[in-house]
Parts: sequence; structure tokens; C-alpha cells
Amino acid sequence: MADEERSTTERNLPLSVLDLAMVAEGSTSGDALRDTTLLARRAEELGYIRMWVAEHHNMATVASTVPAVLMAHLAANTSTIKIGSGGVMLPNHAPLAIAEQFAMLEALHPGRIDLGVGRAPGTDGATAAALRRTADNRDDEDFPRNLLDVMGMLGDPRSDRGLWQHFRATPTASTSPSVILLGSSGFSAQLAGILGLPFAFAHHFDMGGTVQAVEIYRDSFDPSPILDEPYTMVTASAIAADTEDAARWLSGPARLRRYGMRTGRILPLLPPAEAAAHPDFAQAAATATSSLLGTADQVADGLSELATKTGASELMLHTATYGLAERLRSLELIAEVWPPAGTADADADDGNPDEAAANPAGRRQEVAG
Repeated sequence: MADEERSTTERNLPLSVLDLAMVAEGSTSGDALRDTTLLARRAEELGYIRMWVAEHHNMATVASTVPAVLMAHLAANTSTIKIGSGGVMLPNHAPLAIAEQFAMLEALHPGRIDLGVGRAPGTDGATAAALRRTADNRDDEDFPRNLLDVMGMLGDPRSDRGLWQHFRATPTASTSPSVILLGSSGFSAQLAGILGLPFAFAHHFDMGGTVQAVEIYRDSFDPSPILDEPYTMVTASAIAADTEDAARWLSGPARLRRYGMRTGRILPLLPPAEAAAHPDFAQAAATATSSLLGTADQVADGLSELATKTGASELMLHTATYGLAERLRSLELIAEVWPPAGTADADADDGNPDEAAANPAGRRQEVAG
């Protein structure tokens, strides 16, 4: 396939958005949550097919602690975009509690709720122990069984025995939310494949192993009641600006914060000028990253290359900047050169509006009343 033809094909892939509700230096958690709401509204207007929020605990720089609560707010302030968790860290929670939370979200906003599930703590060990009320790792080891229990209680039983035999997630919705397994390792990739679930790989973590993980997922995949063939979502850190230099300048605060986390420190999300003046900035800037930075065309070329390498079915953009205006502008610029699946330009390619965006990550289960 010629490069131009390949690029055109890949740019038909759906695009979506991941946001952490970052609390920038000098702002409040309320400001961060308001910004995430405005970002969701703009992403919907631009045609991005879903907006996910994360689960992190005991971090002053992250306001997204309880995905279900934030999702309810975002869904109520939008109309069509899918709203999801990126993700719920299941070992921190009782399966019945998660099933009930997402059953309620689905009942309130049918057909729009994604339950992205992960097994990382989303915090430090002491906070995880406080959340789980235990200091051992039993919940990590029980993750596959707990996942099956959540799926069963939401209308997708996959085993002969489980909590779903005795409990049902209420309120009872007419459909169940989409369950998508998140991961940054081969374990999650293989489990997603075995269960026939969509799989989202955290490429934006900069930990490597993306291609290997998606290959494990596809090699392990068995068709399921919700999915006939693999569906792979790959997250990518991306900042588009009017010039490459501007994009790199805007990336400074997030690069410094990421370097701090890798060296055991939670640094604030500083304005770009303050980040550039920080004593650790030179080391942070020199650290290798998979982030896509540049003009819209440069970012789109990077996304096309990532799609080619991974065979992704969907790309999810994580844009970490100090200011909301820069995040909005980045989404707008990328949408101009890579029309998301929900836009008129993208739908016009095959004359079948909304089919690609309707539910690309699998069939929703009908739930008996």
C-alpha cells in the first residue's frame, strides 16, 4: 500500500480522549474538574467518540479520584459522546459496588457508558492498603475472578459460578455498559484476549512493550458474546500547536512532572516558563518519550505510524498541558487533519453516518428486566 493511501486509511480510525483532571499550580481541584467538563463538551463537538477519566488517589495534583462520580457529571453535561473510566482500579473496590455504580450510570445514560477496568493501585502502597482495608495483595491475585464477577452482575456471565448467581447490579438497566480491559503488560493483554474483551494499552505511560502486548492480545483472542474480533485501543500522549517549538514548550510541565514521578516525587504542574527554569528540567527534557509533539500534521503522522505499528482499532489522546486553552486547541488542530469518527467529514467517506461511531468497541449486552 502506498504511503499516502495507508495514511488515509489510518486516519479513518476513531479518536478519543483521556483526561486526568490535573490540578495546575495556582489552581484548585474545582478548577480542574470544571476544565475536564469543558474539555468533554468540546471533544463531543469535535466528534471524538469517547472521553475517559482516570482513578488516582492521595495526589494533590490529580482531581480525578472517583471515576463514577465524575463520569455522572460529564455524562449529564454532554449528549452523545461516550463517557468512561480509564480506568476503575478494580482491586481497590468490591466487585458488587463497581457493578452497581456502572449499572446506575448505564440506566441514567443508556448506551454511553464505558467501564474501563485496570488492576494497578492508582496510588502508593499505604493509600492502596487504606482503600482495600488490607495490606496484602490478595485483590491483585483475585483480579480475574473479580472481573468475571463484575461482568456477570452486569449481564455478561462467563463462568458457571460467581457473585452474579446471587446478586444483580441494580438499578437494572436495559443494556449493560461496555467493559474494556486496560493494561500496560502482557498479563492484561492475554486476559482481555481470552475473555474476548476490547483491550486498551497505556502507551502514554512510556514503559515500552506496546507492540508486544497488542500481539499477545490478538494471539490470545477468542470471540465472545460482545466481540467477534479483537478491538485494540492505544493511548498516546499528544500535543499539537501552531509550531513544533510551541508544542515542545507546552509539553515542558508534563515532562517535568513525569520525571518527578519516575524519581519518587510528585511535582506540581507548573506553568511552562517555571517548568523550564526548574533545576531538574534538563534531565526531564533529555528523558526519552513516546509523546507526539508538533504541528497537527506532525502529530497526525505520528499517530499514523503508531496505528501501523500496533494495528490499533482506535487511538486515545492524552493531552497534558498547564492550561485548558492549549488542550482544547490541540484537540481542534488534530481534528482538522484527522476528522474523528463522529464528524460529518469522517462519516461522508462511506456514506453511512454514525455506523463507525455507534459502538466500535463491541456489542452491548441486553439485560433481562
